[in-house]
Amino acid sequence: MNDVREPSRSKPKSASRPLPPERFLSRELTWLEFNRRVLEQAAVPTLPLLERGKFLAITSSNLDEFFMVRVGSLKLQYDRNPAGMDPSGMTVAQQLATVAKVAQELVRRQYELYNQSFLPQIAERGVERVNLDQASPRTVLAAREKFEEEIATVISPQIVSQHRPFPLLQGLGLYICVRLKATVGAMELSGMAEEDPWDFAIVPLGKILPRVVQLPPDEATMSQTYRYVLLEELITHCIADLFPSREVVECVTFRIVRNADVELREDEAFDLMVGMEDVLEHRRLSRVVRLEYSSGASDATLAFLSEKMELIANDLFPIDGPLDLTYLFSLSSLEGFENLKDEPWPSQRHPSIDPNQSMFANIAANNLLLVHPYERFDPVVRLIEEAANDPDVLSIKQALYRTSRNSPIVAALMKAARAGKYVSAIVELKARFDEARNIDWAREMELAGVQVIYGIRGLKTHAKVCIIVRRERTGIVRYIHFGTGNYNEVTAQLYSDISLLTCDEDLGADATSFFNGVTGASQPQPMNLLSAAPLTLRQRILDLIDGETQRSRQGQKGEIIAKMNALADTEVIDALYRASQAGVRIRLNIRGVCCLRPGVKGLSETIEVTSVIDRYLEHARIFSFRHGGDRLMFISSADWMPRNLDRRVELFIPIIDPANRDKLRQVLSSYFKDNVSAWQMDSLGRYTKISSESRAYRCQYRLHRRAVESARTSSVQQQSQFETYESKSPSA
Repeated sequence: MNDVREPSRSKPKSASRPLPPERFLSRELTWLEFNRRVLEQAAVPTLPLLERGKFLAITSSNLDEFFMVRVGSLKLQYDRNPAGMDPSGMTVAQQLATVAKVAQELVRRQYELYNQSFLPQIAERGVERVNLDQASPRTVLAAREKFEEEIATVISPQIVSQHRPFPLLQGLGLYICVRLKATVGAMELSGMAEEDPWDFAIVPLGKILPRVVQLPPDEATMSQTYRYVLLEELITHCIADLFPSREVVECVTFRIVRNADVELREDEAFDLMVGMEDVLEHRRLSRVVRLEYSSGASDATLAFLSEKMELIANDLFPIDGPLDLTYLFSLSSLEGFENLKDEPWPSQRHPSIDPNQSMFANIAANNLLLVHPYERFDPVVRLIEEAANDPDVLSIKQALYRTSRNSPIVAALMKAARAGKYVSAIVELKARFDEARNIDWAREMELAGVQVIYGIRGLKTHAKVCIIVRRERTGIVRYIHFGTGNYNEVTAQLYSDISLLTCDEDLGADATSFFNGVTGASQPQPMNLLSAAPLTLRQRILDLIDGETQRSRQGQKGEIIAKMNALADTEVIDALYRASQAGVRIRLNIRGVCCLRPGVKGLSETIEVTSVIDRYLEHARIFSFRHGGDRLMFISSADWMPRNLDRRVELFIPIIDPANRDKLRQVLSSYFKDNVSAWQMDSLGRYTKISSESRAYRCQYRLHRRAVESARTSSVQQQSQFETYESKSPSA
């Protein structure tokens, strides 16, 4: 499976200094550092206010997933062996304690920005969160009417006592814990002490009711405003209505996060789909790993909740403001407040794609490299839709990891199958948090006649590839799409990714061998250009790094430039350290986790690590190796992490066409010019914002402008050409 242009080498002979034991950073702490960079976007004064609110929301969503997956995993590790160490040398117990401290600091900063900056500034611009305790009688009356008409009939409080069990709470759901003064009869029945005379009730807010409740405009305000109260605040204001004849002592909003690191025991699962449904059920019942609660909660209420959910101090997060700031996403779609939002950057058409030609004709004319979301994802969707309708298409083979809720790609695959085409889809049922959706899609596709393969036992299929086999006058032609991102037309507008559309024979042969090896569960056949995890990708990366190392030791110039989402694999990091000691210049742009320590004397002096946080989520994986001047360029679905290299099915794709290689190199180099949205990492894992007195360079904006100019130039060229209508009559 090795690239024919670069023969495989044995592992490098060590000619470098010994590598120090403290050379790795903590994966968990570097992830929290990434979320801090995301959060600091909410403090950028030049960003529109609703966009700053988005970054507050993203930080909340990221932190939820971090606790569900990473902290959940650490808790399980702690149960097995609290003294176990990670590559950075921290025990599990130390990691849990440090993570809790750093996460608490992150949350404090988040609510400092929300309360002191975002909330007052956006209220001045007409988007006001109303405090019902200080509102006008007219506003309070309108709020109470909404409560009585739309809310009170939906919610159901549940009393908790010795005779009534604590309810099963949904992870990420919002609840109100109500402390009530107990009745005399209840006190006598339970033996409750006089100094402790109360009952508790839990009010679930559910997911049906909107979190943001719009209120009428203030009669004293003439300008356009949007006034709202949060659902939990409205319920709290009207809480007495839910408990007639009872004295409400306290209301505390709270929210829990459950461990989502529940994996399928595939050796015990006879039916994968049934097994994944069991995983979803176990996740619903898994242990609570974080409790967020209103910071004014009494000791009594906090003790009650902690005891019922078996929590310790590190699990408790007092919140000075509304819980779950993801509600701010809903404000970003408000109409009439365009001045508080980003200027739209509409995706552009690829300059080489002729809309009047089929995608097959476009790909046959040129290998197409698309840079999303600056260039539209539509050609990928269009290719699959055309394939479903084309009578000359014989088969479609595709790997699906994540898709959109109403996926046109899945609809096209089902349409093709119903039309009698041979359609195969690898649907990864183990894609975390998309398991339920993928199970539903898999069942629908099977009913439509699609051959559905549920991945490989013990591995997740994460590769992004689609193969379309078409009969043409010259014979059978394979049209292939390779990508760094998912087949999701929605996230393709929000994530930066790369697509390659090609009918190259060698890449087509490799892609077919790869796909058949996965679907047939057979011995994979050797590939000439592609590398695949977990078979050859790790060694391919090590060989490429070692090639630069050996050339540098021989006096040649060595250079590695890479862009990815995460770098945590210790073997790859050590290879990069050896390359640096040999003098190879290494530039890494890493969005999130980075366990490598750059700039350490004698270890990584030639390595620089930057990270770009901007409007779009950086998701593309791009790799460049100088290779003695004959530069090699690759895209991939894989980050340099153990899970990608050893426990997932991934692809590493060379970009062969010179024009596309140059385009990709320009894209990659732009990330290292950014002095507006980029951060520089130091040897301790800390990041500082890159600033320069030279001309501002914001890479995402430059990539957008480049796409706009390319599309405009292409349109002008097409308009300058005269095209005549040809007669279609037989006598012509």
